[in-house]
Amino acid sequence: MRITTDDGVGLDVTDHGEPPSPAGAPMLFVHEFGGDQRSWAPQVRHFARTRRCVTYNARGYPPSDVPADPAAYHQGRAVADAVAVLDALALDRAVVVGNSMGGFATLHVGLRHPDRCVALVVAGCGYGAHPERAEAFRADAVALADAYERDGSEAVARDYGNRPARAPLRHRDPAAHAEHLRILAEHDPVGAALTMRGVQAARPSLFDLREDLAGMAVPTLLLVGDTDPEALDATLMLSATLPDAGLAVLPRTGHLANLELPGVVDALIEEFVGSVEGRGSTLQR
Repeated sequence: MRITTDDGVGLDVTDHGEPPSPAGAPMLFVHEFGGDQRSWAPQVRHFARTRRCVTYNARGYPPSDVPADPAAYHQGRAVADAVAVLDALALDRAVVVGNSMGGFATLHVGLRHPDRCVALVVAGCGYGAHPERAEAFRADAVALADAYERDGSEAVARDYGNRPARAPLRHRDPAAHAEHLRILAEHDPVGAALTMRGVQAARPSLFDLREDLAGMAVPTLLLVGDTDPEALDATLMLSATLPDAGLAVLPRTGHLANLELPGVVDALIEEFVGSVEGRGSTLQR
């Protein structure tokens, strides 16, 4: 299906439907820069049996629209788009699940719209967040944007998709890694470049948001691979800062934990969300 945001951008949304006997809150999945909604296929297969699952392509990722205006791409817009999907499907509250760029958006949904969140699952979140590495991260993001415009998506995919934090997927599941590279190569170069500059390079550092994060009471599961060093560093800070967070560090796992260890990730999410919903039921009695 297709929805339209408040600034007139069309987003491609897949509502995977209500299972015959839904067991809990619906789930909204927010993808990373290097993927799209297809990157959540393992989780959708698992959770759609018992929950309503919704995925979507961010702006700049066809078949969603690719606005040409750079001002249409920023962290606040990514948050507003996630909420727009909830609104369009008349979902008052959901479990919001995000990886990497989607993890940043998920955290910000929790900060700005806690009333729309049953719980958050934030995976692989933190690249460029540490103040000592912020300048280098922004320079790399701008260089990637330039590469998309100069060389095209297929060339960027060969480099970006084989970076060290993504290599564990290649070693663990070559077929899943090949699919990841195929999705990367299909990125719209204009949308990818604008997303890199407007969302990735310009997003606020999580370390600068610690005061706000310390006041965010939404239950949050933090997932990170131990071979994803920049995300690990920021995730440990989040674990120490958020008032209601659980942390799972996955061994010998990189930046794409949901694809590298889908069964483990599914089980962790299921146990976490079940505990949150169970706690809510106890409080209501």
